[in-house]
Amino acid sequence: MVIRYSRAEVRRYVKSRVPDFQEARIARLKALKGSELLGENMRPYLLNIGPFITPRQRLEAGLGAVLSIHDESLVEDVLKDIAAFLCQDAYGGLGKPTSKGIDLEFEKAGVRYLVAIKSGPNWGNSSQIRRMRDNFRQAVRIYRQGANSGQIICVNGCCYGKLSSASEDKGDYLKLCGQRFWEFITGDSEIYKRIIEPIGEKSRERSDEFLCQCEKVVDSFIDEFRSQFCDPANNIDWGKMVEVTPGKPGETNERASRGKARRGARLPPSAQSPGGVAQAPE
Repeated sequence: MVIRYSRAEVRRYVKSRVPDFQEARIARLKALKGSELLGENMRPYLLNIGPFITPRQRLEAGLGAVLSIHDESLVEDVLKDIAAFLCQDAYGGLGKPTSKGIDLEFEKAGVRYLVAIKSGPNWGNSSQIRRMRDNFRQAVRIYRQGANSGQIICVNGCCYGKLSSASEDKGDYLKLCGQRFWEFITGDSEIYKRIIEPIGEKSRERSDEFLCQCEKVVDSFIDEFRSQFCDPANNIDWGKMVEVTPGKPGETNERASRGKARRGARLPPSAQSPGGVAQAPE
């Protein structure tokens, strides 16, 4: 396989995507609500284990948790875009996939690959994995409707992480992680390194702006935190935090019941293994 893109092209394209990532992080900080840092997700029992923690440290820990969840989604979206660009250049690609849950579709050595891209190897729970399998099954069914009889292999590609080769074959799909995934969609064993370097370089260019916004968020909520959860000496009153975070007995269940009533009853996704998906070649 001849790789058509140059190192300069990869670096230039990756860097062009990173500002979107940083802008989204800053926008998330500006839209942050006090309830996200001071509400039910504070986990006081975990926070109270270890050294003494100040109100500012508590808010910074909460902010870090909120951003971690947000960043996971952002990184996944940016890397999906980069993967599509590199795969299109290396193997031609087949345009934007129309099947639900499929991020890449391309042909290599006479085999059509349907790829669902996720962040890391531990990206989902059992119901989310079942949903991905359902999406694979549906995509294969749509492809077969066009009287196409060629071999199809479904792939769960993870942008980072490692997985032993013995664990890659999941029966109805392949799971490729990190360097293995990026080499699979590009034919380039070194592309993994070429992606991470420009992402880090570009991200650091706006780090001062991001850190400044983090400080503003903590400053804006620290007085509210002290009034709710600190004693007159400015020490955290863990008893007050425990009272607020779990809620009164039965409160959580009642709230969940109301939510279910509003949404209506929903059946869980089918637990059956999808059929019609070609097994990976040994």
